[in-house]
Amino acid sequence: MDDEIRRALARGHTIDITTTGRKTGLPRRIEIYFENIDGRIYISGMPNPDRRRHWLRNLEADPALTFHLKGPVQADLAASARVISDATERQSIVRRFAQTWKHPVEPMLAHSPLIEVMFGDEVIATA
Repeated sequence: MDDEIRRALARGHTIDITTTGRKTGLPRRIEIYFENIDGRIYISGMPNPDRRRHWLRNLEADPALTFHLKGPVQADLAASARVISDATERQSIVRRFAQTWKHPVEPMLAHSPLIEVMFGDEVIATA
């Protein structure tokens, strides 16, 4: 991973991810937002108590994904996901997303997806 990519990962912004469909085995690409929190990359989403997201279910079945940087720095990065469901672990991370998005914390804690994205052994600096 070069320095330009590390700088792009140092602060959150909109990206795409490609997962593998759990039923079809086909690639599924969506646009989503990530945050760099203390050098670790996380993806979350707005709360929705009525449905589970397909991208999250795909990652539960197969944690491999492609992390697509777009904008001034473009790159397709092989990665893996760790779904975070433990309430204690979710607390501080989801609070950071809620603060960034100016969204109430409690609904996000209860109903927002949360994953950590890992690029091998890379640790990403923060902005």
